[in-house]
Amino acid sequence: MTVTIDGRRMTGAKVVRVARAQKAGRFEKAGIEAKARAAVGAARDYIDANWLNDQAPLMYAFNTGVGLFKEVRIPIANMAHYQDQTIRAHATGIGEPFAREIVRATMLLRANAFASAYSGATLPLMDRLVGFLNAGLHPVIPSKGSVGASGDLAPLAYLAGAIRGFEDVQVEYKGKVYPAPEAARRAGFEPEYKMGAKEASAIINGSTVSLAIAALAQEDAKRILKHADIALALTLEALRGELAAFDPRVHAARPHRGQARTARNLLRIAGDSKRCSEGARAILYPDEARDPAKPVPPRVQDVYSLRCAPQVHGPVFEALAYADGVLGVEMNSATDNPLMFANDDGSYVSISGGHFHGAYVAQAMDLLAIAMTDLGAISERRLARLIDPVMSYGLPRNLLAGQRGLNTGFATVQCSMSALVMENRSLATPGSVDSIPGKSNAEDHVSNSTWCARKARTVVENVEQIVAVEMLMAAQALSLVADRSKDYPIGKGSQAALDAIRAEIAPALDGDRWYHHEMQSILELARSGHILAAVEAAVGGLE
Repeated sequence: MTVTIDGRRMTGAKVVRVARAQKAGRFEKAGIEAKARAAVGAARDYIDANWLNDQAPLMYAFNTGVGLFKEVRIPIANMAHYQDQTIRAHATGIGEPFAREIVRATMLLRANAFASAYSGATLPLMDRLVGFLNAGLHPVIPSKGSVGASGDLAPLAYLAGAIRGFEDVQVEYKGKVYPAPEAARRAGFEPEYKMGAKEASAIINGSTVSLAIAALAQEDAKRILKHADIALALTLEALRGELAAFDPRVHAARPHRGQARTARNLLRIAGDSKRCSEGARAILYPDEARDPAKPVPPRVQDVYSLRCAPQVHGPVFEALAYADGVLGVEMNSATDNPLMFANDDGSYVSISGGHFHGAYVAQAMDLLAIAMTDLGAISERRLARLIDPVMSYGLPRNLLAGQRGLNTGFATVQCSMSALVMENRSLATPGSVDSIPGKSNAEDHVSNSTWCARKARTVVENVEQIVAVEMLMAAQALSLVADRSKDYPIGKGSQAALDAIRAEIAPALDGDRWYHHEMQSILELARSGHILAAVEAAVGGLE
């Protein structure tokens, strides 16, 4: 199914469908809506007929230089060369290349910005951009060098150079990297494309790389939050915790949407559990240090990482809802400068503004990083409890199976996850509050949106790993006590999650339990994301 580019209805889910390989490793195609094509064509026809002459009034970027050269007229005879010079002047990126999915998301979102017909781009430029995307031509774009003001100038200049067909710009095609003209030729395109007035500026203006990273990180974060609720339920079952803290009456007394949602999810998964009961708590677990002849003390209430999980997962949900709103607007906005607007008489006017400034994306990504860091932190505290028999009410130390000493269990997994939590805490330091003026103070306040998005993406990736490990450790814990607790079954949702985990990790299992020498394969499975997707599908119905 083709994703429609119309400048109005792009969503994060659509970005993911185009940016990431779907079934059989194929990418979903993108197509330009007919109405958008007509609007873009009409706007450009007016430009060509009325503005592209040396007597036209000065209009920024259409017939002038940029930045401090905004009052210098560029003769029409020099316009094509000026487009090339603009691209080369801004191609100052450094660092490792962006992942393919970020490049694809950038191409899609830049084309969608053009579809609003405010940018003055030509249809041939849009067709070439979308054609490259659909053909799998992926420009090699350095990941560092943008400050998110006047757009992501440095990285987008490499996209522009690829579309233009510069020999020194690289493009990946079918797993190999070629000079841009050669890659275009191999995919059936003309090796070069001569840009018209304002087209170079139209591509490189706008914080679209920041937005592309943000859109992918946001979609991942929404998915991981559901996984965190499942991991919470499995850990609660493994620790024989209390369900009372998730009672709807409790959350009606402090009616935040997010925390109530988490509580509902937990009850959907584990609300019918018999493991979370006084009878189950009377069973003596392998490393439980209590006299079996004495009655079990009442649990009364659990530690914060269990009992307060709705109050921690909940704000994450609401932070993601805020970011969703910001990114939803950004994905359907014209973000270059200047923009052109139709008058009632069929003419157009060019107006300079600041939509290229990435502060919205920067602040949303800082919030995303902060919220997801906290989600990872509480998940790590729960998995830490699982490996300590004092905190787990007697689960085998380190969740060890097999011969003690020969096998040492999963203590070092918790150490690795704590390392990710500490890394996230540094990355959660806001970047949107930082600004260094550039270009002789012409850009005297910048957004730093690309760095904010990049670090938020890293935080999200780290949290995905932490949550997956919590889920796996809780599954291990439940497996280790399955026989002695069989009279107290876990909730139906928890059992569905456990069955899905077992099916996914079957190659790394010895019977029902995991051993030390299989540690790396387990971590690789957690890192792949397949387990999380399979578990979410098995549980179903989560908000």
